[in-house]
Amino acid sequence: MHLDHTHSGPAALSADAHRPDGSHRALRIGLGGPVGSGKTATVAALCRALRDELSLAVVTNDIYTREDAEFLLREAVLPPERITAVETGACPHTAIRDDISANLEAVEDLEDAVGPLDLILVESGGDNLTATFSKGLVDAQIFVIDVAGGDDIPRKGGPGVTTADLLVVNKTDLAPYVGSDLARMAADAKDQRAELPVVFQSLRRERGVADVAAWVRERLAAWTA
Repeated sequence: MHLDHTHSGPAALSADAHRPDGSHRALRIGLGGPVGSGKTATVAALCRALRDELSLAVVTNDIYTREDAEFLLREAVLPPERITAVETGACPHTAIRDDISANLEAVEDLEDAVGPLDLILVESGGDNLTATFSKGLVDAQIFVIDVAGGDDIPRKGGPGVTTADLLVVNKTDLAPYVGSDLARMAADAKDQRAELPVVFQSLRRERGVADVAAWVRERLAAWTA
């Protein structure tokens, strides 16, 4: 483990791009969002889409359980040694934004154990619209909301919606059943995020996670360059 990093919350600079031995470390992408928005399902779909072309691993966060990691293990999205869990014991904000030491230890231990890695996905425990990752922990962040939570979520904003590098509006197949207006959500997201990208996604449809996976590939290409 290499817990010699310093950070000061979300305004901190990103951690160094190299490991202590001088090798280029993995790109770290955080996934946050409210409970039930589909973060773990999106992580699973990304693993399936990218595992044949990239060396990747996953860190999950739950308050008192390993439930999300156990779901990924049951689904066999990656070999077991590439999935690890952090039990935060407190508000998920703390472990991804304020005191990142447990998560930082987890990602660095994964690189030591199964590296070299191209990509590490760090999934936050379910939180609210203010959830953001420390830049000392991840290099980019995805925020996942879902249409069942209400089509007013993009309009309400919050740091997760407005500042995440990618906003994912998930479960679009449910929109007709829950009365959510996708066009309204798209317009509100545009107002809140300006030029930052937004993906509308249904993992139950053929395209699935393809757009998010393409975005991850673009980030990785820029990172390795």
